[in-house]
Amino acid sequence: MDIGLQHQSNSPFAYPLGQKVVRLVVQVHRPYEMQEIRVHYGDKYETTYTDVLTMQGAGQGTHFDYFVADVPVPTRRLKYAFEVVLAENVSQWFGEMGWTRDLDEAVPFYIPYICPRDVFTVPDWVDQTVAYQIFPERFANGNPLITPEGACGWYDTPTSTSIHGGDLAGIRQRLDYLHELGIRLVYLTPIFRAGSNHKYDTADYFEIDPQFGTKDDLRALVADAHARGMRVVLDAVLNHCGYSFRPFQDVIRNGRKSRYWDWFFIEGDEIDTEAVNYETFATKLRNMPKLNLAHPEVERYMLKVAEYWLEECDIDGWRLDVANEIDHVFWRKFRETVKRAKPDALIIGEVWHNSLPWLQGDQFDGVMNYPLRECILDLFVRGRVAEDEFAKRVTDWQFAYPAQAQRAMFNLLGSHDTERIRTLAGGSVAAVVQAMALLMTAPGIPMIYYGDEIGMQGGADPLCRGGMVWDEDRQDKALLDIVKRLVKLRLSEPALAGGLMRMERAEPGLLRYVREGQTGERVWVQFAAPDRLGAGIPKTARVLFAEQTEPYVAQGEQALAFSEGCAITVWR
Repeated sequence: MDIGLQHQSNSPFAYPLGQKVVRLVVQVHRPYEMQEIRVHYGDKYETTYTDVLTMQGAGQGTHFDYFVADVPVPTRRLKYAFEVVLAENVSQWFGEMGWTRDLDEAVPFYIPYICPRDVFTVPDWVDQTVAYQIFPERFANGNPLITPEGACGWYDTPTSTSIHGGDLAGIRQRLDYLHELGIRLVYLTPIFRAGSNHKYDTADYFEIDPQFGTKDDLRALVADAHARGMRVVLDAVLNHCGYSFRPFQDVIRNGRKSRYWDWFFIEGDEIDTEAVNYETFATKLRNMPKLNLAHPEVERYMLKVAEYWLEECDIDGWRLDVANEIDHVFWRKFRETVKRAKPDALIIGEVWHNSLPWLQGDQFDGVMNYPLRECILDLFVRGRVAEDEFAKRVTDWQFAYPAQAQRAMFNLLGSHDTERIRTLAGGSVAAVVQAMALLMTAPGIPMIYYGDEIGMQGGADPLCRGGMVWDEDRQDKALLDIVKRLVKLRLSEPALAGGLMRMERAEPGLLRYVREGQTGERVWVQFAAPDRLGAGIPKTARVLFAEQTEPYVAQGEQALAFSEGCAITVWR
């Protein structure tokens, strides 16, 4: 058999969408010659297959074409095999043991039983959400009385140690700005007591850093956000602690006699903070010792942290720092703890690479979607890929995870760990608009890094962490208006909530895809260069968004697809 077909009866090739529906995905390696793929299925206890569905072509990846079928499973038990129809209606059959010439010979694939607790669920509210990331020390100063002595000017160039004076009261006072922008979810980087300005070196997991305020300030912020229909997610740094964390200080004082010795990974009989003979975040960062989450006491402590802030301040979930360096056993217990305390809480892991091991429904809801960011930047900013390659990479990305995880991904153009999008684009507003338009129309939760909506610039950390520009004369109001329109579009169109992103055309100067909502709604999105403006928008189309970007000088490695200008159109 010459057709390279790939399928397994587990995620991301086979998984329940609900208690009585299973999504099946097949990859077919190009080139191939066939007419269609059918899935024959039935209850696993039946002697025959009782039903058949024709699989739908769902996209073309870098090496594979994807075919999808959502199979009804009324008894929750499923067996199935694939029929590949070749030329002249000759069929070959594909089962768990490979190819056969007869359906009866094909060994079935099985979903033995759809157990309710095995169905991957994410909060319903993610489909109608736009997120906004805030670095609290740099967003707004609402209470000068708690600003540390020696703080620099708000707009001074940030350094790795500079203090600018942002706090929780400042965020609370600016909630109306975020509400007007259309934000539904605010993600705060760490706010617990710590020694640095970024607070990723936690000293006390049960206290707000006094530089930011108090627990009452956090409660008030969350309550006011909720009153505006907005949720608040905090950052949990559980992979490592800070130098001043009490158990670590106890180990420094008492060596192996400390009851906390096994909370850390230490070589020798005592701590050497100069040689750094203990594991840390990254490489020998003495102020960030790595925690042993497999130790029962550490595990209980951190699970209590997760539960405490959900119950104490009614927060709406957690973003998990360095999530891929903590064991899966802990994360399963973490999910159980969080979802028990607040069933619709959101759990987002920081993983920069393929994240399938964490996205099986038993750990995270989604992750920081850096792979999508790379695709977007490579097309609109760096010039590393053409339209067709971009379309293939994005299609591969869509089928890398279960559909539920795609709904809950944090899609971003920048963060506190990256250069700002406008800086990467060499100051070009046009490139930012193009990237933002794609971000707002892709599956997942679009996330704006504070200030990107008004054109803030900044290089790599710490320059990307400047004070939020509140001086309206220094804000790019035209960009802000476009971002507001895009956010409104995102929140108002059901087709942009969940569902697939099917590429229709990807060729020089033209990118078009259709978004399909969970209940059948469709919206088309098109990016067209000046010489492709007449590329097939139906005369009967209802235009939902239209923006013409100006030509700009490419900053990437080669000429960009849309640097000569671009007509962005969304219609249904």
